[in-house]
Amino acid sequence: MEKIKIENLSLVFGKNKNKALKLLEMGKNKAEILEATGCTVAVREANLTINEGEIFVVMGLSGSGKSTLIRCINRLINPTKGKVFINNDDITHMNDRELLNIRRKELAMVFQHFGLLPHRTVLSNVAFGQELQGVSKEERELRAMETIELVGLGGYENQKVSELSGGMQQRVGLARGLANKPEVLLMDEAFSALDPLIRSQMQDELLILQEKMKKTIVFITHDLDEAIKLGDRIAIMKDGEIVQVGVSEEIITNPANDYIKSFVENVDRSKIVTAASIMFRKPKVARLKKDGPAGVLRVMREAGVENLPVVRTNRTFLGYVKIEDVVRLKSEGVQTIESIIRENVMSVTSDTTIENMLPLLSKTNLPIPVVNDENHLIGVVWPTSIIAESTGMAKQEINEIIQKAIEL
Repeated sequence: MEKIKIENLSLVFGKNKNKALKLLEMGKNKAEILEATGCTVAVREANLTINEGEIFVVMGLSGSGKSTLIRCINRLINPTKGKVFINNDDITHMNDRELLNIRRKELAMVFQHFGLLPHRTVLSNVAFGQELQGVSKEERELRAMETIELVGLGGYENQKVSELSGGMQQRVGLARGLANKPEVLLMDEAFSALDPLIRSQMQDELLILQEKMKKTIVFITHDLDEAIKLGDRIAIMKDGEIVQVGVSEEIITNPANDYIKSFVENVDRSKIVTAASIMFRKPKVARLKKDGPAGVLRVMREAGVENLPVVRTNRTFLGYVKIEDVVRLKSEGVQTIESIIRENVMSVTSDTTIENMLPLLSKTNLPIPVVNDENHLIGVVWPTSIIAESTGMAKQEINEIIQKAIEL
């Protein structure tokens, strides 16, 4: 179910916005529009759908428009063109009163530099938003304490935030954002000011919290590793334009252009790419009870392979047969392959990463079977594919190395 929808949204800074928009429609780039009009295109024809309960990460380098886009979602900045829908309500045409109500009930924002009140206690900071809404002291402090406990700050509620570390201050900011029980949490570079170790810990804690909260989170970052770790889906921006949207594996294995390709080239693919991306989906198989040695041998020769996975008629995976065993059975006149099935074969599921498949290569030279929850064969992963993805080498190059090793 979609929670946020952005349609044809553009944001232009400058006096000659109408001319800039016309040039946008003509396909002119950011630099050309700046030169012709003196206007800066901050966001260009953005279209996004963000689903309920997902962590949606928007990433890009400085000046890409990512932080500007998130401010259009809660209308801290009014877009020049386009619409933003929250729960199918178009907020771009809401009056101030309607917008204030949406911000109080639907949206909360967590900033990079916390925005806390240093002279107040943790409890007072977390309850501050509800204080502005006129909620009674007893009720707002009760709700504030719930979120303080949720983010792991129980016992620190009476400390002044100026006395806390950066990581703890970020927890206070997160607790304040959660105190109003918003449906959508907007996080703009929320962890960027933290030291690397604390930042990693906050990422872990956010994921743990999300398991409990199931909020819709829009997270802004310039760090690809952070985006991959946190994001259910990722949008990458450049010069105000959304260049690609997808899950991390899709972006890494199928970059939309050279810009995205350069962005992801140093990512450790083995931790992200799964069997689903590299498996051969329609492998030849031997069918128990239906295929005898002669038929299996014919399939092997046609496919140019020396082993075949064996399945029942419903595709339940049983094991492998090897060509030398099939030839022996044929010569002996045996009509079934059941006696030569090698059942001690390790299989994986489609979401198994390359990192977790690599150890299997030292234990088998067979293609690795990929099965579903019912143990039905859905594909096989060739060892050369695993090596190619983990090393960046071409499969042909790997085959040549293997052939030379065999000849030696």
